[in-house]
Parts: sequence; structure tokens; C-alpha cells
Amino acid sequence: MSSVARARRRAGAAGSLLTAAVVAALVLPATAVADDTPGQGSDEGGKVMSKAPDGVEPTTTLPKKISVDNATGKTRDLVATVHNKGTKDSGKISLAIVGFDGLTVKDVPGCTPIPKNKLAKGSNSGFSCPVSNLAAGKSKSFPVSATFDLSKTGKICLPVQSADGRTTFWQQGPVPFGTTSPSPNAPVTPLLLDTVNKPATPAGDKSGGKGAGKGAGKGELPSTGPADRVLPLGAVGATLMAAGGAGLWWTRRRPSEASSPTR
Repeated sequence: MSSVARARRRAGAAGSLLTAAVVAALVLPATAVADDTPGQGSDEGGKVMSKAPDGVEPTTTLPKKISVDNATGKTRDLVATVHNKGTKDSGKISLAIVGFDGLTVKDVPGCTPIPKNKLAKGSNSGFSCPVSNLAAGKSKSFPVSATFDLSKTGKICLPVQSADGRTTFWQQGPVPFGTTSPSPNAPVTPLLLDTVNKPATPAGDKSGGKGAGKGAGKGELPSTGPADRVLPLGAVGATLMAAGGAGLWWTRRRPSEASSPTR
């Protein structure tokens, strides 16, 4: 083989390697982005309420940090995720996303608004998100459009229920988002999960919610998080799914149910 032919072959091989390297650089990041592994979240304030079917372990997570646009009051980066940490498929379940006090849930794509007269006591908004099935080890995330009134505290609650709404397997919250260092002059205010908001107004100097949530009166279910609000029995328990599996309806538990022990 002539020296010219050998040089051309070496150049062709080098070109092929360079092309392969460029393709790999383009493909590998895309593969990583396509991975449906959920981002960093926290189950702070979460608690098992009733035993799920054998092999099913539903939980939820919320981002550890979100922010609020000081001009519009709209939140950023608020995502609610439901997980199945068990070894078997979940079957049909439902996730509710409910706002309290200064946090108002405006929209959750793919979910149905809970009627105002069916909301849990003390909540101002909520959406029902049906999940047809969650395989073992998988999760499903819901981006949440919400507003946050920085002159108030704000909380969110995520109950995971059976499809018919009669059993609550897991409840996260009502858990607060907030900041102890308000920044009213900045474009956005960062809020941390499990932090009671200190409003920028003089009214915010009062320590709302300190030491609350550790007990409840008769006929009430203690909050699973460090919030200063308790949910009434049945607020996350007995629900009715509307025809077509779209609506979530809050109802009160019957006296006989309220008096029975909770596992």
C-alpha cells in the first residue's frame, strides 16, 4: 500500500472517531434528560395514615425550596410528586393537592378542582389528581400553579387515597412553606419547606403556628406536619369520585367511623 493510501486511511479513521465522539456528546445528555427519575424532594411532614394493600407503599414529596414572584405572587418550582416505594403496582389511587392560608392552588394540569363547598375545613383551594396505576418503584409528578400571599403563612397538604376516596394511605402536611428573612424589595422571595413564613408586614411579627399541630381536639385529626392547622376527621378520608373518575368530594366521617381506632 502506498504512503498516500495509508495516510488517507489514517485520516478516515480519525474522522470516524471524531464523528462518533460528537454523536456520543449529543446523545448521552439527551438520554440523561429523558430519565424520569424524580428530582430532589422531601417527604417532610408525611405520615402513613391507613395500611395500603400488600406490597404497595404510597408516599409523596415536595421540593425543599420554591420561590414567589414579589410582583405577581405566583410561585415557581412547586411540584407535587406521588411515589410507590412498594414491590407491587398500586392500582387506581388518587392524589389531592390542597392549599391553606396564604398558599392558593390555582391549577394542576390533568387534575380536577375540588368544589369550594367540599374542601377540607380551613383550606382555600384544592385539586384531585387521579392516578390510573403506579408501578412498583415509580413516581408521577404534577406541576402546581399557585400563588403565595407573603403577608400570611402558607401551607400545602398532599393526601394519597384509594380511588373511591374511602381510605387515606398517606398524608403529607399541611406543611408550611416560608422564610424567616423576608425580601420584599427583591424580584423573588425564596421559601423553604417546613418553615413558617414570617411576613414582611408588622403583623407578621407574631409567631403563628409555633408549637401547634402536636395535638387536636375531639373529632379532629392531628396534622402530620409541623403546621398550626388540624384537619377534621374525614377531610382526607371519605371521598366520592364523580362518574368518570374526575371529581374529589370532601365529606365528614360518620360518628361510628370517627370513634373507631386508627391504625
